[in-house]
Amino acid sequence: MIADARAEGLRLEILGNGSKRGLGNDVVADRTISSSALSGITAYAAAELVMVAKAGTTMAEIDKVLAKNKQMHVFEPADLSKLLGNVGKQTIGGVAATNMSGPRRFAAGAARDSLLGVRFINGRAEAIKNGGQVMKNVTGLDLVKLMAGSWGTLGFLTEVSFKVLPRPETEITLAINCQSDADAAKIMAAAMATSTDVTGAGHMPADIAKQVLPRRKNSGITLLRLEGLSETIPVRRDRLIAALEKGLKIEELDATTSKSTWTSIRDVLPFADNTQSPVWKISVAPNAGCKVVADIFAQTAGKAYYDWQGGLIWLRLDDETTAEAALVRSALAKHGGGHATLIRASAAVRAGTPCFQPEAPAVAALSARIKTAMDPDGIFNIGKMVFDAKRSAA
Repeated sequence: MIADARAEGLRLEILGNGSKRGLGNDVVADRTISSSALSGITAYAAAELVMVAKAGTTMAEIDKVLAKNKQMHVFEPADLSKLLGNVGKQTIGGVAATNMSGPRRFAAGAARDSLLGVRFINGRAEAIKNGGQVMKNVTGLDLVKLMAGSWGTLGFLTEVSFKVLPRPETEITLAINCQSDADAAKIMAAAMATSTDVTGAGHMPADIAKQVLPRRKNSGITLLRLEGLSETIPVRRDRLIAALEKGLKIEELDATTSKSTWTSIRDVLPFADNTQSPVWKISVAPNAGCKVVADIFAQTAGKAYYDWQGGLIWLRLDDETTAEAALVRSALAKHGGGHATLIRASAAVRAGTPCFQPEAPAVAALSARIKTAMDPDGIFNIGKMVFDAKRSAA
């Protein structure tokens, strides 16, 4: 199929099940090619903590198999389908191609850090295999890491292999009353400075907190998650509380409430409101997150909450007619830089907005050379990650 498209000079839109379709700038394509029929787990060595699956295998199927052996993907992949209003079930190839990671990202690494091997078809219609089923097995170019987060612009994934890990026996979350985003940043920094192995650190202002935890009224909440053996949790909890500022109002969320709370944070469910209000994913230094949000909301209205110790901001703007890209990215640059990705907006807004963080000229030149090497005729997901102002104006 890819060879035919190349011979005919056609451009292809690469998809899994389309759960994240519409995220990013619209692709210029003549045909769509989907991995959804390439489904099935091809190898699973539970004792070796490795799983190999075809790219179209749904995460639901994979999670079901992993659960039988009390294992998991440690990077806790987010599922943005409800936020984006899409019905497609997320696939393992889509997770790899988008480097989709969740709340445990800051403690356990991203999806690319667990990705061991890939099989894909490049723009020359050549079948490529890179990596395998163990760590540190790549000689030469590490195409495994290159494919993670490439959003289908470099090749069509057909199979991936991931490292998996045992699931924590249990978990709790400390919910701390905290009205100020700046105070929350200090609490999270103090928690991360301990040896208690915090695997989730986030903050929800009052308006978000009452959506996620309805019995919370008019109180912002800072959340600190502890996972592991049931025997160790109380010891680590007490040590963590002792390391925090005295006088804080702290409630312990049990395992069930903790799981549902972090699922809401991970999948951005507070903003899954069936609207096209622009939603940004902003990655910044943890101590700068509250400053970036304050600068943005000084000039426009919206809501925001924090993950990754404050280093990940989920921000929703009230005005559906503009993404305020210049405002968002200038606030980011003012406070040390980072990345701002427009996750959701109307087609009209996305058409006039660089959805992915613009690259520095030297990096953009390197990216272009890589794209040319992998896809010389430019047939894969053209326009997805690179904003074309001329095309948008037209």
